[in-house]
Amino acid sequence: MTHNAVRGLNVPASSVALLTVLMLRGPQTSAELRANSERLHRFADIAAVEALLEELADRFPPHAIKLARAPGAREARWAHLLCGEVQMTASHELVASSDEDSVSVGELVALKFELSRQAAEISELRALVLRMATELGLSPEPKA
Repeated sequence: MTHNAVRGLNVPASSVALLTVLMLRGPQTSAELRANSERLHRFADIAAVEALLEELADRFPPHAIKLARAPGAREARWAHLLCGEVQMTASHELVASSDEDSVSVGELVALKFELSRQAAEISELRALVLRMATELGLSPEPKA
């Protein structure tokens, strides 16, 4: 049996191990991911896990995102983005530094991806409306 996740996602097997655990168990800290992915891939230390998670967050489109530290928690949790945006609960908000206007790298990448997705959708809808207007014999309004 061959697993195609490495080829399909274009990431190393170690990253697939992290994404697999995130999909199966939900958001987790780096330490939890290291322990829970032990059977899929053995990581040298938590820093190796963090480095791969940062790499997944910096991709376009991003495959992972760092969530804000929950009240009373020692570490922030990570979530996968393979199925779209993470449904945030009150305790899981995107990471921001002490300045509320600052944006994390993962959040910026996610926003850029969403913006390009919306631009493509608007383009498709514009083409559909123009085609419908033509079929109905209406002259489309010129762009402003």
